Amino acid sequence: MTKNRVEAFSDGVLAIVITIMVLEMKAPPHADRIPDLLPVAPAFLSYILSFLYLGIYWNNHHHLLHAAPRVTPAVMWTNLHLLFWLSLVPFVTAWMGENHFAPQPMALYGAVLLMAAVAYWALQRAIVSIEGCDSELAQALGPDWKGKVSTFAYAVAIPGALLSPWIAGIAYVGVAIVWLVPDRRLARVIERRSSAPDAGA
Repeated sequence: MTKNRVEAFSDGVLAIVITIMVLEMKAPPHADRIPDLLPVAPAFLSYILSFLYLGIYWNNHHHLLHAAPRVTPAVMWTNLHLLFWLSLVPFVTAWMGENHFAPQPMALYGAVLLMAAVAYWALQRAIVSIEGCDSELAQALGPDWKGKVSTFAYAVAIPGALLSPWIAGIAYVGVAIVWLVPDRRLARVIERRSSAPDAGA
């Protein structure tokens, strides 16, 4: 399987996941004024947060696959592992929003984010292992402090949600903000490889 097919399949799954999230949002019946929408505000805020996360994963996944030299069976399976956890986002998003950010839904939301982060790390490792730890891609990724901090934040937020949903909420929003800052590491690798003399070979 080529990289293009893996990316196209992944894009299709993420598009379906976002579509499911939109369909989960229901307008209140007989609500013809803006104040009538207040009961569904938690669901809308949950949707915004999850949309940001899915957009972040889509963007980073795109760059990661473009930087990969090729696709191996390990890459395909770890990619499916990532998509599995991302496919659960609509469920935990709906549960969290419909229950107005209650402790247990917030904790489960964090658990899914944590597993997605672990799955993305596994996908990175599978791609890096193709060329080895001394490759240009491995050096570009470096220690991946953003990934490690994010994973730690999720791990803290899960039990923290049971103490106070605010702890988890701040952690989830904070991680999303950190990842919204453009990361040029993989983009530079892609640019160098595309400009190489044998890039079109």
